[in-house]
Amino acid sequence: MSQQASSSKRPLITLTNAKSPVSESYRSLRTSIDFSSVDERMQVIAVTSAGPGEGKSTTIGNLAITYAQSERRTLLIDADLRKPTEHHTFNLTNRKGLSSVLSQQSEIADVIQQTDVPNLSVISSGPIPPNPAEMLASKRMSALIDQLRGQFDVILIDTPPLLAVTDAQVLATKCDGYILVLDQGKVKRDIAMKAKSNLDKVGARILGVVLNNVKRKKSEGYYYYYYGENK
Repeated sequence: MSQQASSSKRPLITLTNAKSPVSESYRSLRTSIDFSSVDERMQVIAVTSAGPGEGKSTTIGNLAITYAQSERRTLLIDADLRKPTEHHTFNLTNRKGLSSVLSQQSEIADVIQQTDVPNLSVISSGPIPPNPAEMLASKRMSALIDQLRGQFDVILIDTPPLLAVTDAQVLATKCDGYILVLDQGKVKRDIAMKAKSNLDKVGARILGVVLNNVKRKKSEGYYYYYYGENK
C-alpha cells in the first residue's frame, strides 16, 4: 500500500483493496464510460453532484485510479475552487494549481503533480479565488483543457455541487460528458431532478448517474455504484 493511500483523508479503496466489490464497481463504471459513445471519444469528463457530501470527490478519485491502472495517462483536475479536496486525497501541495494558471501566475507544467499511482497526475485547485465561476467560464480555461487533451488520454474534472453554485454548469461546453453522483439515502427525487435539469439547460451531455450508499444486502456494508444512461 502506498503512503498516500494509507494517510489520505478520503478512502481510496481502488488502492487499498483492489479486489473488493466496490473496486470492481469502479472498474465497471470506467468501462461503461468507455462504451457510452461509439462515434466520440470520452476524453474530458466532469463529475458533479446535486449537493455537498454525496461522494463525488471520492468517486472521481477512485475512478481516476482505475483509469490509471488501465495504463492510460490520466489527469485529475480539482476544479472545485471553493472547497477543494483532491490535494488532501492524494497528499499533495496546494500552494499553486488551477487558479494559479487561470490567473496567469503559473504555467501549466508547473502545476501538474505526479502521484504515487503510476500514470496518474493531479492539478490541485490552487489558492481559492474571489471569482471561481468566471475563471472556469474563461477562454483561458478552454485553452487549458485543449492543451491538456494533447498530453493525457483521460481528463477527469472534479466540480462543485450543481445546486450550490453555477461552476459545474459553466464547464458544460468544455467537457465531453458529465457523471452525476447522488447519495440515495440523502438526496430526494425532486432535488435529483433539479440537478439534472440544471445540466440539461446548458446542453451538458449526461453520461450516467452514480448512486452511493445503496446496500445490496444487509450483510454488505459497501457502497454500490450504479451507472446508466439517462433517457
